[in-house]
Amino acid sequence: MKDPERTHTRRRFLGVSVAGPAALVLAPSLARAQGRTRPPTPACGAASAPTPRQTAGPYFKPESPRRASLLEPGMPGTRIVVEGVVVRTDCTPVPRALVDVWHADAGGDYDNEGYRCRGHQFTDDAGRYRLETIVPGIYPGRTRHFHVRVQAPEGRVLTTQLYFPEEPLNRRDGIFSPELVMRVRDADGRKQADFDFVLASG
Repeated sequence: MKDPERTHTRRRFLGVSVAGPAALVLAPSLARAQGRTRPPTPACGAASAPTPRQTAGPYFKPESPRRASLLEPGMPGTRIVVEGVVVRTDCTPVPRALVDVWHADAGGDYDNEGYRCRGHQFTDDAGRYRLETIVPGIYPGRTRHFHVRVQAPEGRVLTTQLYFPEEPLNRRDGIFSPELVMRVRDADGRKQADFDFVLASG
């Protein structure tokens, strides 16, 4: 049985229209200021701009389940943990920001009937998120990527994509943006990726 309050909140978050494209930038990472050791990704700073927007593609589905792990029993693929923070351009964290992710499975297919490799969560009080899933497969015409929608409470939706470094198809993908490449490394038999999302202040 659905939680009416959560469903209402979910619809309210996703019901806000997406604004036009934003500028691209690289800046110092808030994560370092919080004592974390991971390298910076596009982040906040005096001269920064929001994380670049990208197309949602044809496979977005609303009402994904609320979950921080997209792993399912018997699911093939390389496991990966993606984590980071959601902040504004003035470096303030965004608690309760929606982070909605969908991506292809290990074979390069999207589940358009159910919600495999789909889910949403909300950031904690420090703006942090953490996602467990698998490395997406590749399908014709695209490089390896995650689709993401990020939204502060009552804010505009940021729709974007995250990419993997050193993918051969990055150079031939017309949508690929180097500003959206995650930091990825091997860790304990899986992949560890880091990316900070920056939303417009105000």
